[in-house]
Amino acid sequence: MSTVQTVTGPVDSADLGRTLVHEHIIIVGEEFRENYADDWDEDQRVADAVRDLTELKSLGIDTIMDPTVLGLGRYIPRIQRIAEQIDLNVVAATGLYTYNEIPFQFHYSGPGLLFDVPEPLTEMFVRDLTEGIADTGVRAAFLKCAIEEQGLTPGVERVMRAVGQAHVQTGAPITVHTNPHTGSGLVAQRVLAEEGVDLTKVVIGHSGDTTDVDYLSKLAEAGSLLGMDRFGLDVLLPFEDRVNTIVELVRRGFVENVVIAHDASCFIDWFPAGAKEQVVPKWNFRHISEDVIPALLERGVTEGDLETILVDNPRRHFE
Repeated sequence: MSTVQTVTGPVDSADLGRTLVHEHIIIVGEEFRENYADDWDEDQRVADAVRDLTELKSLGIDTIMDPTVLGLGRYIPRIQRIAEQIDLNVVAATGLYTYNEIPFQFHYSGPGLLFDVPEPLTEMFVRDLTEGIADTGVRAAFLKCAIEEQGLTPGVERVMRAVGQAHVQTGAPITVHTNPHTGSGLVAQRVLAEEGVDLTKVVIGHSGDTTDVDYLSKLAEAGSLLGMDRFGLDVLLPFEDRVNTIVELVRRGFVENVVIAHDASCFIDWFPAGAKEQVVPKWNFRHISEDVIPALLERGVTEGDLETILVDNPRRHFE
């Protein structure tokens, strides 16, 4: 067993229980919020999150991994307020979320740049993992990067390699946002492996957005976990296809490579008010417990398989 850092303190990996590996609590552009979100009510947002996550716990989930990092509005003091009021483990991440360029704070400083210094991104990520995030006392427990339709741009590659280097220094596992329709999970595996990453400690995020089981099998054969982690986003892939893809992966013997989640949030400022509920009404924290698990069982996935997917695989990710 291993110790896993959560927002409210360390827990034994054996105590993580049923874990959703990719859930956001709050995604909000803090600079935009400070300047333009005139209707923001901090206390109400916290209360809403406490309500939603308390309900999630009542549905049998014990832990969420929250990959909200730089670029997505990570603000740990708010998450601390929420985590202290719920009986649910919240595991925080470090990393940088971009599909293309990196923030200007890093354009001119780094190996071979105008200010030729060791990679500041790696140093930041390692500090979050080993010392804590800002002055909160909260330590991140995993790393996050992204590669989207734009591919391996210079900015994306720099972040990915910094994440890989931080993994090598700390052993912290990695989640990668990928676009399976471009095969970018394979690109991420290649780049991370070049940095010495243990690919069994990598979740290839958003693998559930495709029905291409041959592609997913290649990722699993390299040892990585498949993030079937967008349940409820039926506009990207229908519910039945998402469920049937997991059933086929289990049939092919990859149950130990499957992890699940919604990629949902208590609040996200990417859409107009009410739009999310109208377009993707099932994109909420209840969907897996209420709909996905019964559907998987109906199609022959066993209770033992679900224990592997929800408990054993996430726990092993940290061990």
